[in-house]
Amino acid sequence: MGVWSLVLFCLLTTGPKPPSPIPAPASPPTSKAPPATTAASTSSLSLISLFGAQSPLTSPIAPISKPSTSPPTPSPGPIPIDLQYLVNLAVLNLSANRLSGDIPQQLTLCAYLNVIDLHDNLLIGQIPQQLGLLVRLSVFDVSNNRLSGPIPASLGNRSGNLPRFNASSYNGNKDLYGYPLPPLKNKGLSIMAIVGIGLGSGFLSLVLSFTAVCIWLRVSEQKTMAAEEGKISQFMPDY
Repeated sequence: MGVWSLVLFCLLTTGPKPPSPIPAPASPPTSKAPPATTAASTSSLSLISLFGAQSPLTSPIAPISKPSTSPPTPSPGPIPIDLQYLVNLAVLNLSANRLSGDIPQQLTLCAYLNVIDLHDNLLIGQIPQQLGLLVRLSVFDVSNNRLSGPIPASLGNRSGNLPRFNASSYNGNKDLYGYPLPPLKNKGLSIMAIVGIGLGSGFLSLVLSFTAVCIWLRVSEQKTMAAEEGKISQFMPDY
């Protein structure tokens, strides 16, 4: 019995070993957060004093002004003559654009023009008579400019079924005259002034003529008296 007990003890002590535990996977390294700025470090920075001239790169930037929303004021200029190439142009509205110079007569080449609106500009010169040839023209406005001379009869007094334009199309041009505007006031002398000047010059001529006649009579009388005195002296004896 002693032998078998010893064999059994040996079997129990030399049995299979249990499996070793599997190691857990290592966690990835995490980055350390930067240390927060403490009140002490902040207070220490505020005590730093800087010396020397300020760099232009660190100078304060001037505030940007708010862009204007109003439309820009147009600069004076003439009416483009190249408009004559727009042969199918029907409406030409160039009002309130500070346009200067003459109205180009080449606009007549735009035979389909129904509207010509040029009011409130700086246009000068006369209205081209050729514009009256535009038979489709139903609106024409050149008021408040600096136009001068007569209004063409082909525009002011249109005949037939052609639309006619009233005085509002031409108002505001002080040197423009003709129908439908009232007659231009005569800037010269009035009739009364002309009559007065004529009467004054006539009276002056009369006075000068009368004075000349009186002087001539006086001189003639003196000559006559001198001649008679000479004749009398010839008949008187010498003592």
